[in-house]
Amino acid sequence: MNITSTTQLVLVAVIFLVIGVVVAMAVMRAQRTKRLKERFGPEYERLVNEKGDQRQAENELEARVAHVNTLHIRPLTAEEVNRYALDWQKTQTEFVDEPLSALQKADRLIQEVMKARGYPVDDFDQRAADISVDYPELVTDYRGLHMIAVKDEEDKVSTEEMRQAMIHGRALFENLVSSQVQEEDLDQLDQKEKI
Repeated sequence: MNITSTTQLVLVAVIFLVIGVVVAMAVMRAQRTKRLKERFGPEYERLVNEKGDQRQAENELEARVAHVNTLHIRPLTAEEVNRYALDWQKTQTEFVDEPLSALQKADRLIQEVMKARGYPVDDFDQRAADISVDYPELVTDYRGLHMIAVKDEEDKVSTEEMRQAMIHGRALFENLVSSQVQEEDLDQLDQKEKI
C-alpha cells in the first residue's frame, strides 16, 4: 500500500466517523424531543412557541426537571389533607356570593398546599414551572386561574370564566392534596378503622 491509498483510507474512515457522530447526535436529539413532548404535553408546545427556539425550550424543560429533583417534595399528612379539603369546600361555597374573592382564596390555598408539600412559592412563574414538571396537564389551567385571581374588581371577567378557572383550580388542588398521603397516616387510619 502506498501513502496515497493509506491517506485515502484514513480520510474515508474519518468521513464515516463524522457521519456516524452526526447521525448519533440527530437520533439523540430526536429521542430527547420525543421524551420531553411525552412528559410535558401542551406545556412543551407552549414553551417552544414562547421561546421561538426548540433547543432553548428543551433546555429549559430539562432545567425544570433538574430543579424539581433538588426539592424535598413531601406528601401531606392525613390531617393536612382533611384541613385543606375543608378549606377548599368553604372556598367553593363562597364562590356563589363572591366569585372573584373565592377564586383569589383558591389561588392562595393552592399556593399554601404547594408550600406545605415543599415547593418554593415566592414567585408565580417558578411555581408554574415546578407544577409543569409534576402536573403538566394542569399547568395551563393553573396559569389561567392565577391570571384571573390577580385581576382587580374593575377588570371585567365573566362569572363563567371564573367558574371555569375554579373548576380547573380544583383539579390541581385535588392532585396536590391526594397524590401522596404519608404511609404512616394511612396505616394509622387503617388501624382506627379496625378498632
